[in-house]
Amino acid sequence: MNSDDLRHAGKMCCCGNHSMISRRKFVQVTGTAALSTATVSGLSWISLTSRKPNDSLPVRRQTLRVKPVLTYEIPERREQTSWRNWGGIQTKADVLQELDRITNELMLLVAKADFPMEFLPVAGIQNTNNMESITDLNVADAVILYAAGGWMDILDAFNKTGKPVLIFCRHKSGPVYLWYEIISPRYLRQHTDKLSISGIDENDVVIDNQDELIWRLRALSGLKNTLDATIVAIGGPDAWAQPQGIVPELVKDKFRLDIKTVSYEELGKLITAARSDNGIVNKAREMTDQYLREGIVRVETGRHFIENCFILKEVFMHILENYNTRTITINQCMGTIMPLADTSACLTLSLLNDAGYLAFCESDFVAIPAGMLLGNIAGKPVFLNDPTYPHDGIITLAHCTAPRRMDGLKCEPVRLMTHFESDYGAAPKVEMKIGQTVTNIMPDFAFKRNVGMLGKIVDNPDMAICRSQIDISYKCSSKTVAEKMPGFHWITVYGDYMRETEYALKKIGIDFENLTPA
Repeated sequence: MNSDDLRHAGKMCCCGNHSMISRRKFVQVTGTAALSTATVSGLSWISLTSRKPNDSLPVRRQTLRVKPVLTYEIPERREQTSWRNWGGIQTKADVLQELDRITNELMLLVAKADFPMEFLPVAGIQNTNNMESITDLNVADAVILYAAGGWMDILDAFNKTGKPVLIFCRHKSGPVYLWYEIISPRYLRQHTDKLSISGIDENDVVIDNQDELIWRLRALSGLKNTLDATIVAIGGPDAWAQPQGIVPELVKDKFRLDIKTVSYEELGKLITAARSDNGIVNKAREMTDQYLREGIVRVETGRHFIENCFILKEVFMHILENYNTRTITINQCMGTIMPLADTSACLTLSLLNDAGYLAFCESDFVAIPAGMLLGNIAGKPVFLNDPTYPHDGIITLAHCTAPRRMDGLKCEPVRLMTHFESDYGAAPKVEMKIGQTVTNIMPDFAFKRNVGMLGKIVDNPDMAICRSQIDISYKCSSKTVAEKMPGFHWITVYGDYMRETEYALKKIGIDFENLTPA
């Protein structure tokens, strides 16, 4: 039961010489197990172009592999005593029917999923001795226990694997399960009045509802594609207004990111070589022509700035290909890169996000891990932005690097302007969809707490601030938002992914506070 996450060839879009890809066919983050911040060297244009990025390559998230396991017991009748527990799975025939039922339900889940997911064959076990027969457990990223019967030692054994475990119980979706009765008092609370185990809690229990399963699996997919990922940091990792070096260590502790630093000296040499490469220069001109023809595009800056953004995009794509990742950030992007690239990086980052990469400005590792996680959950571009002060149920979010394809499909109208603070280069003023629901995540500086809030886009203002601007409304009080918002940069994405974000963050020990009233 596989769900491919391949890009379809077809209509060209605002990403510039990349085929349009659907929402479920969006982001790839290639993971590694490294925990270090590495400074790379020895890059050359010749070595990078020997591994030419293929514009038709599929942009993929890694597949979440899930092992479904039915736990059951087949009791034997004994006279004048209790000989069976609650539950509708009592015979071998019942077990076979239930295995078929589970398999059919999982096939429907795969078809419905908007993220790449694979279910391994359903196993059935009666006790922990049977676990040896599950030979593919080691390749699974997560486990769903269909807890029809069996005892607590089975649940404990799967919890001790360290893999995320979901517990599914039937009430009315099929034969009732034993653990529908006792999952809370016997297992979660261990015969006490409060949660008494670690690794599994009330959020991991699902009764009947397949939709409740799928959003949790979507969260785990996002987490898999974020943990241990490689990210290129042009100019090195940083953190907004924080002491040097502290936040990257927190990032490694919580998200285990492998940060590859590319110096500006190296980047300058690569840009110089690329601008001397007639093939790259001609391609940039062609991509500029294509971009300006597609959708609603108004040009209010010099064309040479736009062409240079496409050259810079090619350089970044080659660097990303070299390190086998699709995640990048730029430090000192409001100054250092401009004389090297003869443009700003704003449009370049927008283009990369629209093409299926995860590209962030400012190298702010306070917010970037949350951006990676939300992008990998949603399978859409995310907007790293500067929040303002909430008032009257409205807050303005703005930055100069917004993606156009915020829904993963359609290019929003755009004005190509200069980067605001420098009045230089090319930056997109993306006119985002009025009435669109957005998820907003506010990471804290200490990596202990994120705050989330749903909003609705009500305006694309045109103030003297960063070019892409949205006013969003929200349902809680402005005083609450002002009191609760931590950190600085926010991450915004089209759609409601509050549950998934909270579920994923809790798995890595980060608390989540949802400001949106129930």
